[in-house]
Amino acid sequence: MQKAVEVSIVMPCLNEAETLATCIQKAQRAIDRDGLAAEIIVADNGSTDGSQVIARELGARVVPVERRGYGSALIGGIDAARGRFVIMGDADDSYDFTAIAPMIDKLRAGSDLVVGNRFMGGIEAGAMPWSHRWVGNPVLTLISRIFFHTPVGDMHCGLRGFRKDAYERMRLRATGMEFASEMVIKASLKRMHIAEVPVTLRPDGRSRPPHLRTWRDGWRHLRFMLLFSPRWLFLYPGIAVFAAGLIVGGALEIGPVKIGSIAFDIHTLLLAGFACLIGYQLVVFAVFTKVFAMREGFHPPNATYRAWFRYVKLETGLAIGALMLVLGLAGIIIAVISWQAAGFGSLDPRLTMREIIPAAVLLTLGVQTISVSFFLSILGMDDEGDQVA
Repeated sequence: MQKAVEVSIVMPCLNEAETLATCIQKAQRAIDRDGLAAEIIVADNGSTDGSQVIARELGARVVPVERRGYGSALIGGIDAARGRFVIMGDADDSYDFTAIAPMIDKLRAGSDLVVGNRFMGGIEAGAMPWSHRWVGNPVLTLISRIFFHTPVGDMHCGLRGFRKDAYERMRLRATGMEFASEMVIKASLKRMHIAEVPVTLRPDGRSRPPHLRTWRDGWRHLRFMLLFSPRWLFLYPGIAVFAAGLIVGGALEIGPVKIGSIAFDIHTLLLAGFACLIGYQLVVFAVFTKVFAMREGFHPPNATYRAWFRYVKLETGLAIGALMLVLGLAGIIIAVISWQAAGFGSLDPRLTMREIIPAAVLLTLGVQTISVSFFLSILGMDDEGDQVA
């Protein structure tokens, strides 16, 4: 029987007694009409309204999932699925389970993930709040396309299908609504074949409010994308802050700069020095996060990082850090000598600060570079015996 199952239809369920029977019956009609070797799984997340009884009476398999959350329910149901292909969809009757044939056709043709697109298929009146339709979904989908080059136009459609073996390679872990984002992002990062099909979204058939919370779940989706993209979270902001600090600091190191009636002097120079330190720290965090994500399998191997680490080893980082330390110490010595020449008396801060700020920044960057080199070397000790910086 297990070998005969080709398609597993998984429905997450939390008190869906009003609509669950309709969804199961629609899925059964699709199975009979298309001659599918299929099973229907209701991943129950702790319903107290008798949803489990309804599912069993209609012949669906109920999989209890104790850990709460949309993602948790789906992970439990998908893990129990016996089919080669999995179709997942909400049990609120907002999606038509009789229309799953195009998704199965795409999977049979070789797609790893097939995502429904409600903007292509149609959104009926009252089916989606205006804030989701015109702001939330478009903005989050656009961010995903910029950050991860995801080839979909509707990031959060709840009706989608995928190959079971592709799902296992994704190693999905999100327990909440961001599970939908994680699936598309990881499939894109692993360069899986992703397709889209139009689906129609209808108003759900429940009399109670939906589980989705606009601001909470929208933030969770955005937070997940930021955490999964060290380039946009750390690297690009870090480079921008460091470059701004370097340019402003370089200009003010020569002397005060006056723009109109506003003069910029040593106080701005001090802020520029801090900007360089903050920017450098953000870049370092980006490297740490990327290396850790690749080693743990969250991100696929990156050829650029591997090529860089092939030439930039521990000794390289130590040499660069030591050079910064020497230059910083030299700057401090020069500053002390100039103070001595003035008898350590009344000093002009416009001169002394221009001596000590660059020296302190170089000294701090040197210490950070040496520490970073050792830490990255520890992370890379298992990579073909090489220690990387």
